[in-house]
Amino acid sequence: MTLGTTSSKGRGLPEGGKARRVYLHLHEEIMRGVFAPGAVLPGEQKLAVTLDVSRVTVRRALDALEGDGLIDRRAGSGTTVCAPRPHPSMAADFSTLMPQLVEMGENTTARLLSFSYGAAPGGVASALGLAPQDRVQAAVRLRLVEGEPFSHLTTWVPEEIAQNYTEAELATTPLFRLLERSGVKVDAAQQTVSATLASPDVAEVLGLSIGAPLLSLDRVVRDAKGRGVEYLSALYRPDMFRLEMSLNHVGAGEGRHWEPVINPARKRAAE
Repeated sequence: MTLGTTSSKGRGLPEGGKARRVYLHLHEEIMRGVFAPGAVLPGEQKLAVTLDVSRVTVRRALDALEGDGLIDRRAGSGTTVCAPRPHPSMAADFSTLMPQLVEMGENTTARLLSFSYGAAPGGVASALGLAPQDRVQAAVRLRLVEGEPFSHLTTWVPEEIAQNYTEAELATTPLFRLLERSGVKVDAAQQTVSATLASPDVAEVLGLSIGAPLLSLDRVVRDAKGRGVEYLSALYRPDMFRLEMSLNHVGAGEGRHWEPVINPARKRAAE
């Protein structure tokens, strides 16, 4: 895990499809360093011509960028790109992600947003191998680092396992530890990493604009008998969480290929 930086809570995407396109275009160029901190953006008229939109559209996009704290607009001085503001962040090695996520759960804080029992969504029930009548415990938690939210976690656990711990315990103890205490012997997990956009409810608790990009991770955990014991759907702020992987070029001739480097210490933690 490492520490890094972040932006403040945004005011939301501007109204109108064209204004949002301009906003996302400029936002991406600022984040990639095309416009470095202290740089002056082209004027509204030049941006309007370059991006083939009206000045009103450009102004709406700039208003939203200013609300996000990414630019500073002053009459007579133009529009200046602001330096990033300090904030905590997290990083994990993709090749040993499971033990690092467990460690992350022990070194950050969580806020329980919802807790209930009922039927699992179709995809979750199928992944866990549940029968139609089987119930699960569904919980939504917000994970924070140094008091700032960086991930939105939804978990589904079969009722026969989840009944071994309480709502209060889930709010204060990493789920992985609760599963172990319930007698679950975790043996394997399958993870899928993708990208998605922030829905209104997720955006609100993560302090993002609606439609902001998120890193999405789905994980199905199984015990030694192959039974599904947990389904996790995790959404991470990409400005506060990143996945890393070290690779070695191994083999010879046509069989030469890239292979992930497994950190021995991390590997032992997973065993």
